[in-house]
Amino acid sequence: MASWLGGLGSGLGQSLGQVGGSLSSLTGHISSFTKDILLEGAEEVATELHVSNSRLREVESINAAQKSENERLKKVCSDLEEKHESAELQIKQLSIEYRNQLQQKEVEISHLKARQNALQEQLQKVQTAAQSAQLGAGVLPPTTTSASFVPVVRHSSGFQDDDMDFGDIIWSQQEINRLSNQVSRLESEVEHWKQIAQPSKGQGASDAEQSEVCKLQNIIKELKRNLSQEIDEHQHELSVLQDAHRQKLAELSRRHREELSEYEERIEELENQLQQGNLVVPVDLSPYEQKKNTQTPDAGKAEDLKIIRDLEDEIQKLNHQLSSAKEKERALLKEQELIKTEKFQITQEYENLKSDFSKLQSSVAEQDAPLKEQKFLSKTSLPEDVVRLQQALLEAEKEIARLSSLNQVKQFEILTKIVTEELQKELTNAQHKTENILSMYTEDQNSELSQLRQDLERKEHELNESIAERETLISELEELDKQNQEATQHMIILKEQLSKRTEMDSAMKQLKCDIEFERKKISKLEIEKMETIKELNSHKEKLSQCSYALNDLQRSKQQLQDNIEDLQEQLRKAQDCILHSKKEITDLQQRLKEREEELSVSLSKKTEKKNQEPNYSCQDPILKEREAEITKLQNDISEYKQLNETLEKSAFDLKLENGKLASACEELKQQLSEAVSEKNKISLEKNTVTEALKMDKRQLETELSQTEKRLLEQAHKYEQTIEELSNARSMDTSTLQLEHERIVKLNQEKDFKIAELQRSIEQMEADHQETKEMLTTSLGGQKQLTELMKEKELFIEKFKNQALQLQKELEEYIKDSKKQDILKQNLEEKDKSLAVMKEENNHLKEEIERLKDQQSRSLPVVEPKTLDIIIELESEVTQLKVIKNSLEEEIEVLKKTIEDQNQKTVQLQQSLQAQKKEIDESKFQREQMNVTHERLSLEKDEEIKNLRKTIEQIKTQLHKERQVIQTDSSDLFQETKVQTLNGENGNEKHDLSKVEIERLVKGIKEREMEIKLLNEKNVSLSQQIDQLSKDEVGKLTQIIQEKDLEIQALNARVSSASYRQDVLCLQQQLQAYVMEREQVLAVLSEKTRENSQLKTEYHKIMDVVAAKEAALAKLQDENQKLSNRFENSSQDMCRETIQNLSRIIREKDIEIDALSQKCQTLLTVLQTSGTGTENGSGGVNSNQFEELLQERDKLKQQVKKMEEWKQQVMTTVQNMQHESAHLQEELQKLQAQISVESDSNSRLQLDYNGLIQSYEQNEKKLKSFSQELAQVQHSIGQLHSTKDLLLGKLDLVTPAATVASAAASQPLGIQHSVAEVLSDESKLLQKELEQLKKKLQEKDATIRTLQENNQRLSDSVATASELERKGQEENDSEMRQIKEKHDVLQKSLREKDILIKSKSDQLLSVSENLSNKENENELLKQAVTNLKERNLILEMDIRKLKEENEKIVTRCREKETEFRALQETNMQFSMMLKEKEFESHSMKEKALALEKVLKEKEQGKTGELNQLLNEVKSMQEKAVSFQQERDQVMVALKQKQMETSALQSEVMQHLREKEQRLNQELDRLRNHLLEVEDSYTREALAAEDREAKLRKKVFVLEEKLVSSSTAVENASHQASIQVESLQEQLNLVTKQRDETVLQLTISQDQVKQYALSLANLQMVLEQFQQEEKAMYSAELEKHQKQTSEWKEKAQKLEEKVVSLQENLEEANAALDAASRLTEQLDSKEEQIEELKKEGEIRREMLEDVQNKLMNLINSTEGKVDKVLMRNLFVGHFHTPKKKRPEVLRLMGSILGIKKEELDQLLCEDQRGVTRWVTSWLGGGGGSKSVPTTPLRPTQQSIFNSSFSELFVKFLETESCPSLPPPKLSVQDMKPLGTSKIIYTSSPENSKFDYSAVSGTSRRPDTNPFLAPRSAAVPLITPAGSSGHLLMKPISDALPTFTPLPVSPDASAGAVLKDLLKQ
Repeated sequence: MASWLGGLGSGLGQSLGQVGGSLSSLTGHISSFTKDILLEGAEEVATELHVSNSRLREVESINAAQKSENERLKKVCSDLEEKHESAELQIKQLSIEYRNQLQQKEVEISHLKARQNALQEQLQKVQTAAQSAQLGAGVLPPTTTSASFVPVVRHSSGFQDDDMDFGDIIWSQQEINRLSNQVSRLESEVEHWKQIAQPSKGQGASDAEQSEVCKLQNIIKELKRNLSQEIDEHQHELSVLQDAHRQKLAELSRRHREELSEYEERIEELENQLQQGNLVVPVDLSPYEQKKNTQTPDAGKAEDLKIIRDLEDEIQKLNHQLSSAKEKERALLKEQELIKTEKFQITQEYENLKSDFSKLQSSVAEQDAPLKEQKFLSKTSLPEDVVRLQQALLEAEKEIARLSSLNQVKQFEILTKIVTEELQKELTNAQHKTENILSMYTEDQNSELSQLRQDLERKEHELNESIAERETLISELEELDKQNQEATQHMIILKEQLSKRTEMDSAMKQLKCDIEFERKKISKLEIEKMETIKELNSHKEKLSQCSYALNDLQRSKQQLQDNIEDLQEQLRKAQDCILHSKKEITDLQQRLKEREEELSVSLSKKTEKKNQEPNYSCQDPILKEREAEITKLQNDISEYKQLNETLEKSAFDLKLENGKLASACEELKQQLSEAVSEKNKISLEKNTVTEALKMDKRQLETELSQTEKRLLEQAHKYEQTIEELSNARSMDTSTLQLEHERIVKLNQEKDFKIAELQRSIEQMEADHQETKEMLTTSLGGQKQLTELMKEKELFIEKFKNQALQLQKELEEYIKDSKKQDILKQNLEEKDKSLAVMKEENNHLKEEIERLKDQQSRSLPVVEPKTLDIIIELESEVTQLKVIKNSLEEEIEVLKKTIEDQNQKTVQLQQSLQAQKKEIDESKFQREQMNVTHERLSLEKDEEIKNLRKTIEQIKTQLHKERQVIQTDSSDLFQETKVQTLNGENGNEKHDLSKVEIERLVKGIKEREMEIKLLNEKNVSLSQQIDQLSKDEVGKLTQIIQEKDLEIQALNARVSSASYRQDVLCLQQQLQAYVMEREQVLAVLSEKTRENSQLKTEYHKIMDVVAAKEAALAKLQDENQKLSNRFENSSQDMCRETIQNLSRIIREKDIEIDALSQKCQTLLTVLQTSGTGTENGSGGVNSNQFEELLQERDKLKQQVKKMEEWKQQVMTTVQNMQHESAHLQEELQKLQAQISVESDSNSRLQLDYNGLIQSYEQNEKKLKSFSQELAQVQHSIGQLHSTKDLLLGKLDLVTPAATVASAAASQPLGIQHSVAEVLSDESKLLQKELEQLKKKLQEKDATIRTLQENNQRLSDSVATASELERKGQEENDSEMRQIKEKHDVLQKSLREKDILIKSKSDQLLSVSENLSNKENENELLKQAVTNLKERNLILEMDIRKLKEENEKIVTRCREKETEFRALQETNMQFSMMLKEKEFESHSMKEKALALEKVLKEKEQGKTGELNQLLNEVKSMQEKAVSFQQERDQVMVALKQKQMETSALQSEVMQHLREKEQRLNQELDRLRNHLLEVEDSYTREALAAEDREAKLRKKVFVLEEKLVSSSTAVENASHQASIQVESLQEQLNLVTKQRDETVLQLTISQDQVKQYALSLANLQMVLEQFQQEEKAMYSAELEKHQKQTSEWKEKAQKLEEKVVSLQENLEEANAALDAASRLTEQLDSKEEQIEELKKEGEIRREMLEDVQNKLMNLINSTEGKVDKVLMRNLFVGHFHTPKKKRPEVLRLMGSILGIKKEELDQLLCEDQRGVTRWVTSWLGGGGGSKSVPTTPLRPTQQSIFNSSFSELFVKFLETESCPSLPPPKLSVQDMKPLGTSKIIYTSSPENSKFDYSAVSGTSRRPDTNPFLAPRSAAVPLITPAGSSGHLLMKPISDALPTFTPLPVSPDASAGAVLKDLLKQ
């Protein structure tokens, strides 16, 4: 481009004033066309801006609405949290109140127990008083009584009471069971309503309703099942009760019949005995007996009277006993009535409780009415079921009452019958006795004559009577014993009844307490219901808000879709416009080529036609229009490209947003419960979208502003050029016109350079935007990753909550299992007690069998005792039956509890399944999320690849277009150039390099001058420029003087202020960095402190946990020990007591058996020894034996019944065992389920651990990325250091070879390190772009000012020449000083850069430390949460242990009660033992008496009567003694009773004390528990506070981090600002340098007048021509070598580029294949690959940038030619008029005009061209070689010298060492066809270079004012440099001679030596 523009400029210079007016119409068309395009583009841009602005406003309004909604939701969340906290406080208060109430209730229970004990004591006292009253009752008239009346009555009454009590117990137990069932049902209903009230989180409302309906249906089914089961159980119980009642009635009736038959048989036997006694009369009497009878009739009468009196006394006593028994009966009847009244009261209380219960049910129904209205269909069956249950219960109660009333009536009838029958028996017996006595008296009165007979009869009667009396006495004693036993039994029964009543009372109280508790529960439920209603309302509001939010989101989504569609349409339009513009550009390029050809033709024609007057008017506007068109087109292209890129960015962002919004909408539809979190995410996404749109808007605005500025600047430029040209026309003198034209040309060249630089900047900006896009996409990916991480964290929290719930359920399961274990233990205990009872039953059966044997063997004397034993056994059997019934009830209760537990397990299984489903769903959702994320990432990757491809295509297109343009321009220019540049290039370049050295020196000086006065000087310069533009040329001298003064002042200022201010700025930067470092270190120290605190807390918590675990272990061990002790002690005690008692009973039984056998043997002996006189007694014995046999049969039947009952019991026990086996199986199943659940828990925990590990891996990857970033930054720092070193090398003077090698090695190193540095290179490029923009703007301003100065300073050249000489000398010295200062400053700057890099490294390390500390903090937080969970688990375990302790305490109490019962049984057994001993003693005495009788019978019948009398007396004495013993026994009994009452009172007191102690212990334990709970709550609160503090600290640290990052950013921003300010100062310095260059040019023009140095130069040329030739040859060889090396390098680079392109293509193909194959790879690896690819792309981009810069460098070559032409033009006027055609021929050869045409032109009109050109150059040296014979000039000014002299002067001006031909990049070499010609001409150029150098070096008086203008402009723009372009005028890639300022006094030889040394 630059060469083409240079060609255009040269064409302008050649054909000024020769173009006709034929092209005016064409230029007008082109200008109108470009204007139309520009207008269309502006309109399109304006419409697009308007649309984008409106959309931005819409998006901002939506964003504001979303922000307001977010704030409102935050407020709602805060309100809900406050409500939650208040509810928790209320719950705590309520729990405290309930605990207080429980304590009060326990106190009341203790009071009631004390009252009960007092009442029991009062009852006992009343009973004792009643007994004493009964003993001391009045006397009834004497009557004879039967022996078996009282015990029978007692027995029957006892049975009646038993039956009544049993029925009451069954009924009350049924009631208790029913009430407990109702309570459990109500509790289940309450739990169900609670579950309904709690809003379902995971599922929607419809799911919750369906689940509730299902639950209610299940409950209805369960209730129906329970109802049917209860009805069946009630029916079964009724049938069992009816059977039992029938059996009891049958047994009672049978017993009554048997007793009646026995009594009848006994009466018959007595009658038979009487009849036999009357009939039997002795016939033969011995005389001795007759004497005796006669002797003792009076004595017999007295004895009879005594006997009668005794009998009467006995009858009276018996009457007394009868009356006392009747009174006892009355008392018992009264007690029965009292019991009935109490029962009635209990029933009334029950009815009251029922009514209360119904009221409660009604209140519950009223409360549940709103909920029932909502779920009416699901709950219609519940009240019906309740009513049915109540009806069934009422019917069962009625049936029970009816049966009990029937039982009572029947029993009463039986009792009345029995009483009447017994009274009849008593009357008959009394009549018999009276008849006997009367008959005896009549016999005595009538048979006084036969006294002997009467005496004998009396004796026999007395014998019989004495025997009967003995028997009666024995029977009475036995009856008394029985009465005693029955009284004791009755007392025991009464005690049992009282205990049962107390139990009933306690049960009633418990029921009342339960009812009160239920009421409280109902009140709680009401409160909870209200709360649930409120929560429902709040959830409804939340749902409505969520729906609104969804609608808003859908609207926003639609709007965004519309935006996307609009943007897509815009994209399409833009693409169409771009295509159209490309076509137009191609057309325009073709047209331009054609027009240029036409122009050349027309120019040639017009030059032939018009030789004299140049016509500026046609050419200038056409060229200007063309330039304007080209620049406009280029601007349009760049704008379209930018628009394309922005539209692609926006489309990409919108696609991303579309995907995000779609996923967000799906998530919102799926999870309404997570709407708030989703809203937050959406708001974040919207923020990102709005930020992206804002960024797009800003970019568009900046681009618009840039385009507007460019247009304005171009317009100004062209206006200035037009004004200058018009001014130039108005100028009169030819010299001024020529200089003006030259300045205009220079200005145009500068404009072209600026346009090229702008294009390069635009390219850089495009690259930068691409990198920005890449960064934004990577940022978007990172944001998505962070969002995914947040979602994963949410999932983790969900899983944590689920795990906690599962743990709670597990704890509930554990509790249930513990309860089941307790039930198992109870069952085992019951089984053990059953086994004990079985053993006792077996013993009792054995005893019954033994007793039966005794009854079958013994005399009728033993019968009553056996009967008593049977009665006792029956009572024991009844007790056992009661125990069995209670055990069965307990088993039923246990069954029910097991069923409830099964139901609970089923429910828990269901809940577990639901939770599993939820977990599976969540897992599935997570997998879906992962899949969607992967898909999105893949789509993004594909889109990024597509965008990259498109960018690469656009780049390639742009490169092609530029290459085409460059080729065209270079072809145009080089065709003209190559023909003439072979000879003059070298000399020109030498001159250029010399002048460039001088200008650089001055520029550096003035750069340092104006560093600190930028703002002030800008204002002053702008004012001066305005004044210069307004004022006339006359004021220029004053301005120059002012400027000189200002320059002096600036020099004075620079020496002091600039360095100091730089140092100060750097010190401030250092301080800022130190402050940042200190802040970061402080943050680190805080983090470490927090770490240490967290660690200490962690250790403390671990210690606490360990202590708690140890305490738990201790408690468990103690519990086990206590339980084992209690079980072992209680079992051992029970076993030992039972074994001892059974052993004692067996021994006593053995003794009784032995005695009974003795008695049987004695009876057999008596029966055998009896004679005929004792036949009657034998008959009696046979009858007795028959009775005994019958009784034995009866007992056998009873034994059979007992065996049947035993079999029934065994079957029941077996059933129980089967049930227990079933229960064990169920328990095993439950345990298996629990194990399965624990396995699932463990799996979940493993999943959770895996997630944590993946998270940690991701974090590690992120750390590795950060480390890579740090490495990249380090490499950037290294690059910076290398750049600074290169700058230093450029500033310092280095030889050409070293520079060349460095330049060759540098691009390779840069290429190697580019891949590492890409991410930060984009930032550097951005900064450089901004700097370049600013520099360009400043350059434009300086160019304008310079142009104006040039116009005015051209007049004041003559006046300022002398001043300039002096100023130049001063400037040289100042330049040296400033250069030294500049070196010092550069060194300091490098040191500061190194410091900054070290600080940045420290910052990076500190940030890494911070991230590590934060990770450690997070890990510690996780550990703290785990410890808290463990704490909670330990607390739960402690609670369980407390519950177990309470259970153990209750077991202890139960064991104590069992122990007391065992003690009572022990006492009973001891009483029985005493009775048995007494019986054995009596049996022994009987046996002794029988033995004596046998002995007496053996001895003979001699002293039988005496012995009998003695025996009668002894019997009477024994009877008296027996009576005394009986009285003593009664007294002892009374004492015993008193003692027992005292013992009972003591026991009660002891029990009370024990209860008080236990209560105190309980209170203490409760207080301790409360304290522990309070401490736990405090600890939990403290932990929460700690958590809050830690969170606050973390928040503060995050804020500090943010602030530190902002501070770092601010510091970097300040540094960038400072850098920009330095660059601006550099720009000012460059301005000053340009001004000095202008002054130099003016001084050169002035010095041309003093051309005294020509003669000297000619002499130097003559002397050193040979040396120059040698030098030139050496240099030629060097240059040839260098060019060959460069060519080889270029070929290598070409090959490398080709290979890289092939690799790129292969990599692209591989990437496409890999993208298809590796869709399931991790996103992180893909990102790493993408970064690598980006690195390769960045390398290519850097190479492109280098190539572009090389193109720019190459494009600057043409400027030398313009200077040459200017010098030739000036020299033409200095040559004599004769030799001017030679100059014209030389110019023609340079411009590419053929010799023939030149000859024609010169021949046709010598007056036109020749005269015009003769004033330009002198002498004909149009050859392409250097003149060989220069002359030696003198020190005088020779104006009319020869052309050779002037040419030598030109060579002197061009003697500065210029650059060798530059190395072109591979991309530029490919399209160029004529570029090789440059290389071919390089040897000659090198020759000229050396000749020029030698010329300058030898010349003593060099002219520094003859340097060309082009040397001020740097030839090559360095690539990738952060500093200003003017600071580095020579490329890194090109070997150069460093410019040296040459003093006028220095010799040329010395200069050459210096050069060779360097």
